[in-house]
Amino acid sequence: MKKSDISTAVGQLQKQKILVIGDLMLDKFIYGKVNRISPEAPVPVVRVTHESAYPGGAANVARNLSDFGVTVTICGLIGQDDHGAHLVETMQKAGISTRGVVNLPEYQTTVKTRIIARHQQVCRVDREGEGTVRPTAVTESLLESLILQHDAIIIEDYGKGLIDQTLVDRILVLAHKSEKITSVDPNPANPINWSGCTVVKPNRQEAYLAANIPYREDNDSLVDIGERLLSLWQIPYLLITLGEQGMMLFHPPEPVYHTPTRAREVYDVSGAGDTVIAFFTAALSAGLQGPAAAEIANHAAGIVVGKLGTATLTPRELITSFRHEK
Repeated sequence: MKKSDISTAVGQLQKQKILVIGDLMLDKFIYGKVNRISPEAPVPVVRVTHESAYPGGAANVARNLSDFGVTVTICGLIGQDDHGAHLVETMQKAGISTRGVVNLPEYQTTVKTRIIARHQQVCRVDREGEGTVRPTAVTESLLESLILQHDAIIIEDYGKGLIDQTLVDRILVLAHKSEKITSVDPNPANPINWSGCTVVKPNRQEAYLAANIPYREDNDSLVDIGERLLSLWQIPYLLITLGEQGMMLFHPPEPVYHTPTRAREVYDVSGAGDTVIAFFTAALSAGLQGPAAAEIANHAAGIVVGKLGTATLTPRELITSFRHEK
């Protein structure tokens, strides 16, 4: 993509209406200072200075889009608990429509609490239920209403039980009927047939697991993995994220497109994959070609990993990143 085109592309992205369906979480952050080691165990003592909370999981994908100026609606499950109420509050404050949120009395809202000191994560504490999730709680009428009102759908699978084959098939039938772009951030522990989706975005390790091939670091073997997954899922786009090596886009019959990382400094990789799927989908929905969409997603991810926590970016930051590129 030409540097001169980025402002126009940003304007096109902001006109999109995106629906995000997936596992919802509350991301809590406890910040503090470490000045000593505990006398009780060889662990740091964190003196808390402040706390914050943000939408997490699939809701972080939605937050990436909303903070950028994209119209976005979230669909997923929460429990009838204080954490669920807090999560809805954080999503609404972020400008995310919660019309698709289903409240279940038997469900426990997932919470991830990260303790951070000296710009480093000291530990993470997870709270989540172990009961069976009911994907059928997301009704056919709710899905149809939401899908019809949006330009593209993102399915975000964090492996918490909402995303199963039946729900995916229901989404895809409705999406095809209304000719909507459907993208997926998969979970390798949850084998789903993604045939019929527009794009699937695994990271390198997830791609090898999905292809049932022993993991390797070289990119030559990754090309074979990509071709295998394209054949397995019968999808037009496959986007594999490679961490510090950028990302690789497969879109036959076009040649494989590799874009190196745009990150200048890396403070925290939390949520980088959420940023990639959010911006690649929005760019495709805006009519951009695959390589241009991959460049936008790559620049966006490069910005957020330079920030602490599950961060987002502004249109100005994205434009500046492109214009400062050598």
